[in-house]
Amino acid sequence: MKKTITWLAPGDGPPWFPPVEQALDEPPGLLAAGGDLSPARLLAAYRRGVFPWYSPGQPVLWWAPDPREVIFPDQFRPSRSLAKTLRNRGFETAFDRDFEAVIRACAGPRHGVRGTWITSDMRAAYLRLHELGVAHSIETWLEGRLVGGLYGVQLGRIFFGESMFSRETDASKVALARLVEQCLARNIALIDCQMPSPHLKSLGSRSLPRTQFMERLLELVAPGVPDAWSGAVAPA
Repeated sequence: MKKTITWLAPGDGPPWFPPVEQALDEPPGLLAAGGDLSPARLLAAYRRGVFPWYSPGQPVLWWAPDPREVIFPDQFRPSRSLAKTLRNRGFETAFDRDFEAVIRACAGPRHGVRGTWITSDMRAAYLRLHELGVAHSIETWLEGRLVGGLYGVQLGRIFFGESMFSRETDASKVALARLVEQCLARNIALIDCQMPSPHLKSLGSRSLPRTQFMERLLELVAPGVPDAWSGAVAPA
């Protein structure tokens, strides 16, 4: 059967997505376009294994790649150099101290990269999710300066990572290590990294077939599963 992209209308409801099996082979994982970045739409997307990723000037693009890059917190092993950094560099970590600063830093210029996919609309959408208690930041501070961090969405027992940044060597890795500690403490079983990169591979990520990812998703973000971050049932 030929696969075709599904177009979503802004503001339609209830938020709907086609099955992830309909995602295109080229570009790999593209499932749908259009729609909006409302909290209801974003939460519906994450619950179905879908996430937004697009460039300025494009419609909202929705992805469900195969395979899916993940980190299992109970299998995370920091390298010897990262363990030394955690002990000796004097970094301080915090959760949700300045979510807005983290997402702005993630959207900022990067060496060798032109532009950003974290548009002003994306920032506003995830700030709203943060206000709802669903999006969180893990921050690395040094002498009162925000030098690294990451942010993502946490539902049930999965943390869906979105982006990270670093202004000091290993600062983003420190944030990830603290996120892993948080996951282990709160019984969060999976960190979704979405797509592979050499940086993520160096931190212990692995590729999981989409079918296996969806099986874990249905188990860990099932209706009624308490939100492991707050203890409440996450909003639908």
